[in-house]
Amino acid sequence: MPDHVDLIELVFFAYRDFTGDPDAILDRDGFGRAHHRVLHFVGRRPGLTVAALLAILGITKQSLARVLKDLIESGHVTQSAGKDDRRQRQLFLTAKGRDLAARLAAPQSRRIARALNAISDGDATAVRRFLVAMLDKDNAELFSALHEGTRGDPEEKAP
Repeated sequence: MPDHVDLIELVFFAYRDFTGDPDAILDRDGFGRAHHRVLHFVGRRPGLTVAALLAILGITKQSLARVLKDLIESGHVTQSAGKDDRRQRQLFLTAKGRDLAARLAAPQSRRIARALNAISDGDATAVRRFLVAMLDKDNAELFSALHEGTRGDPEEKAP
């Protein structure tokens, strides 16, 4: 049996529970996890370009186009031409999109808060270091670029 099999199982169970509540909310609107990810990242970075979102999500243009079509047609996301480069498409959540993103984040935030309250501040720092260490180098760099205090340019960090 491989080393750390218990941690592998914990990651599986934690992910299932972490995504379960939002999945139920998304299902009611006919959406899935890809829609959730788009709502999350566009909500956190209004004006995010489609190219930057592709770099963050690591999916094909065709997959993103389908998800964006759903979210735009349902009134959750709008897009506009870039201010500096009219060829760019910038994405924004509507009020409806912000409401859905908040409803999806709420149970996940409660779950994380509950887990962090069960451990010490030093342990919380160790958890953050552990999760970053789990990332491939390119994704660790992308995560870092997204959290440097600036929006960073995810397009430059695309794997």
